[in-house]
Amino acid sequence: MDLQLDGSRILVTGGTRGIGRAIVEEFVDEGAVVEFCARDAGEIEAIEKAVAGRGGGRATGVQVDVADGPALAAWVEAAAGRMGGLDGVVANVSALAVPDTEENWRLSFEVDLMHTVRLAKAALPYLEASGRGSIVAMSSVTGREADFASGPYGTMKTAIVGYISGLAFQLAGRGVRANVVSPGNTYFEGGIWSGIEQGDPALFAGSLALNPTGRMGRPQEMARAVTFLTSPVSSFTTGTNLVVDGALTRGIQL
Repeated sequence: MDLQLDGSRILVTGGTRGIGRAIVEEFVDEGAVVEFCARDAGEIEAIEKAVAGRGGGRATGVQVDVADGPALAAWVEAAAGRMGGLDGVVANVSALAVPDTEENWRLSFEVDLMHTVRLAKAALPYLEASGRGSIVAMSSVTGREADFASGPYGTMKTAIVGYISGLAFQLAGRGVRANVVSPGNTYFEGGIWSGIEQGDPALFAGSLALNPTGRMGRPQEMARAVTFLTSPVSSFTTGTNLVVDGALTRGIQL
């Protein structure tokens, strides 16, 4: 299927590792022009080199801490200037702050929730001008049901779903769509589940056993959901929470 993303101008927060990197790669494969941010300059350079010549699009990175609201807004404005506008933004960054401490509550609020809010607000004028603007935010199955990561992480992931649902309703008549992707447990080297596999084998084995597919998800499987929801092919989809979890969660979405 042609997702009609050729030449689309896309911003992605946190584009150097795991799902974020896969999102950048998928957009480039679809012919999009991507600008992503991350905190580590070395990782940014490595991803730029890795995706060079890949697909029909291109990707460049900028060093930004998304918890810094003014810096995030300045990046959005500068990136829109460099690309001549924006067609889509993806709020991917998470602090992954699971332990229930006051510092993690503050960190999760600023990084997970408020970076999503600030990215959407800063990008909105450009997305409206596009005529096919899209906002996609990353939540998690932990935002949908209680598990070991409930607390700072899970609560903010739940809040993201609520925020995006309201935003979709507010923007529906303005030509901008807003959706959520909620990944299930996603495995990649250097990721949280790779760390749990080494540090807490019992938790890893128990979590793996919960999924009827017998495996965890892959970053590319989550990224493809993001590119689909961003694309004009999904033009009548807004306000949805697309759960990509291999039937890990059992709740019925009404």
